[in-house]
Amino acid sequence: MYRHILIPTDGSETADKAVVAGIDYAREVGAKVTLFTAVPEYRIPSQGEMMAHKALSLAEHERNSREKADAILAPAALRAGAAGVTCGTDYAQSDFPSQAIIAAARKNGCDAIFMSSHGRKGLAKLWHGSETIDVLTHSDIPTLVYR
Repeated sequence: MYRHILIPTDGSETADKAVVAGIDYAREVGAKVTLFTAVPEYRIPSQGEMMAHKALSLAEHERNSREKADAILAPAALRAGAAGVTCGTDYAQSDFPSQAIIAAARKNGCDAIFMSSHGRKGLAKLWHGSETIDVLTHSDIPTLVYR
């Protein structure tokens, strides 16, 4: 069975349900987990932002990214620890979360991905897209979808 599971989360209620289920699954099969989130990439400030002194430096963006990732991953890591599941955390700056999820699974040596799906339909699906569908489409790593 699976020995190292990547559990991506964006901190949403839907993702949190999959985190809980993924940790339970990992405990049942004796796997370790890596919790992962993707945060937005650095954007070069516009001239207006520069003139208004509202531009973030790359160092500030890095710090903010780490803080945002920690805020999302820390509660999940505590949950994994309380369940007795060996857990690590990872994050990436990426505007393409599905690609970052696949890359994180490979980087961390995961043999499965356990993630949620918002289950959007119609216009909401077209507008918001689906990171889960993109992972299923582009990854050769087995992916379990929790709904």
